[in-house]
Amino acid sequence: MQVIENLSVKEKLYIEKLENGLTVMIIPKKGIRKKYVMWATHYGSIDNKFIVPGEQNITKVPDGVAHFLEHKMFEQENGTNSLDTLTALGVNANAYTTNNYTTYLFEATDNFYPALDELMDYVQKPYFTDENVEKEKGIIAQEIKMYDDYPDWVVYMNAIRSMYKNNPIIIDIAGSVESIYKIDKDILYKCYNTFYNPSNMVMCFCGDFNPKELIEEVKKRLIEKPNQAEIKRIYEQEPEEIVEKRTEQTMEVSMPLFVIGIKDKIPEKKEEVVKKHIAIEILLNMIIGKSSNLYKKLYENELLVSEPFLEYEFGENYAHIAITGTSNNPDKILQEFLEETEKLKKEEINEETFNRIKNMLYGNAVKEFNSVSDISRMFVTDYFNGINSFDYLENYKQIKPEYVKQKLNEVFLEEKTVLSIVKNK
Repeated sequence: MQVIENLSVKEKLYIEKLENGLTVMIIPKKGIRKKYVMWATHYGSIDNKFIVPGEQNITKVPDGVAHFLEHKMFEQENGTNSLDTLTALGVNANAYTTNNYTTYLFEATDNFYPALDELMDYVQKPYFTDENVEKEKGIIAQEIKMYDDYPDWVVYMNAIRSMYKNNPIIIDIAGSVESIYKIDKDILYKCYNTFYNPSNMVMCFCGDFNPKELIEEVKKRLIEKPNQAEIKRIYEQEPEEIVEKRTEQTMEVSMPLFVIGIKDKIPEKKEEVVKKHIAIEILLNMIIGKSSNLYKKLYENELLVSEPFLEYEFGENYAHIAITGTSNNPDKILQEFLEETEKLKKEEINEETFNRIKNMLYGNAVKEFNSVSDISRMFVTDYFNGINSFDYLENYKQIKPEYVKQKLNEVFLEEKTVLSIVKNK
């Protein structure tokens, strides 16, 4: 078992790769009553074309299979639903699908091991029939239609589709009503057997655990499966340029919503990803964060009613900035943002502002280690991006103004910037 310690937050990560290929990560929190576990597979909505280990031909599946599988995994052959079983044990259980992975989780103060029995049972024993798959299509179709009526989701996805042409990130995580009706039990079993192999999965635990004892408990509950070779994922080549500068849609909203998106290149070196992420977060806060001159100006002129949400999103085959907010004049927000960015490019980075924002972001990162759920989600998300979450804490100390200025010039480009608006009919 490998042990990685971070002195900044006085935390240790215990990590072991089992014989069947399953990676187990444990972050012990002595004296804390809550226990949290996530069991995740490296299978998300973008994985629609792949070569199954041992096969030669490409398998292409309908959009939304990863999410459909997540829905179906709780249903058991004996007629019970594992989500109900876990709730009856007094634990808070859930599951969700992202672009990159699917995860099953629960948080418990009592009955941890009975709940772990249930989690490890249902994730390892899928039960799909023609009847239960058909029934689920109607449920998921309703969920898709609900998101189609959700302005925050629509404005975000329109920004994504304005940036990307071929990348499967443009596909809704749940797929479309049309695509899910092409899914059958054979497709679900094929994708389950391909992606739910232990070698493609990670378990992450956070709470008051003895790591060695916990590893043995996990091993006891594992069904024997052979360690398989790597799955070859097929992605279309994505052009560097954006698809369109501006998109607008009308919906029932009290005030226009907007997303400013900036398409970025994926860093070639994994060790560069964390540094770049930190630098971009610093820049976003310097340009339009709550303490920036631009935000004060936009707020005083009633162009922004609240602080915009600032995010740098990335995965193995995509990377972009998303600035989300509400405004009566989104075009003016974009204009002011671009002008402020160009102004910053011509000036030296103000060291006092730089250090203040860097320290604030570092403090926020440290605070995440107070929550067992935040820790688990962070380590799982970063794991699938080839990152150890502790790396962020170490890299904050190394980020210099010169590096931030370099990323400003490389990433914040007007020709890579899009504006998505949803306004009232």
